[in-house]
Amino acid sequence: MVSYNDMVNRIKETYPTLQKLLSQRPNDTSKTWGVPGFRGRVGFITSMTHNFCGSCNRLRITGDGNLKVCLFGEAEVSLRDMMRKYRNRDQEVGGVEGAAGGRGEMENELLQVIGKAVGNKKEKHAGMGELENMKNRPMILIGG
Repeated sequence: MVSYNDMVNRIKETYPTLQKLLSQRPNDTSKTWGVPGFRGRVGFITSMTHNFCGSCNRLRITGDGNLKVCLFGEAEVSLRDMMRKYRNRDQEVGGVEGAAGGRGEMENELLQVIGKAVGNKKEKHAGMGELENMKNRPMILIGG
């Protein structure tokens, strides 16, 4: 692993005028830098060396319908199964009329489940101390 500070210092060896851009917002997950006179910019997601977990307001829905409140966390909640449960029930009740009542129930249950997941979110790295020893389900591997 190369730390955030090491990466910035390496770039500064070639581009000494590299500077941090001031357009950072409280919930940003990257630190953005630019070189005056250049159109591009570079962003660093510093979750390993300068974590931002306490201010992260991101939720992720995986390709297979699970909710993750932290990329480092193993916990996932299946929103897909919950939505299918209501779809199947609505089809049994009889189409559109049954769906109207079920939709409100489904939305309420989704809000409760998502709220509980967010409420259980840990302040730092899903509560893990040793990230290199953690087994995880990387986002890039989800869905095959």
